[in-house]
Amino acid sequence: MRMKEKPLNKDDKLRSGGKIYSLILLNDELNTFDHVIKALVEVCGHDALQAEQCALIVHSRGSYEIRKGQEEIIHRMSKALNAKGLNSIVSVAG
Repeated sequence: MRMKEKPLNKDDKLRSGGKIYSLILLNDELNTFDHVIKALVEVCGHDALQAEQCALIVHSRGSYEIRKGQEEIIHRMSKALNAKGLNSIVSVAG
């Protein structure tokens, strides 16, 4: 299940009430780097290098904002990551 997200522009921000949402991936001790990387590629549309960098940052920091976007898209991505056994949360970007 690969979700495509179009780049945000000013009109998208206005239609969403001006709020942009963050998808935050949380570290865990259960999933392998390969599983996390594969999930980020499939769900978030990251390329392999970007996914690997995100996985390493999450591992070292404990959490990392892996994507920003419209509320509906970010919530769908979070649910898809969680369904793959990863821990993610959504918050309003600040």
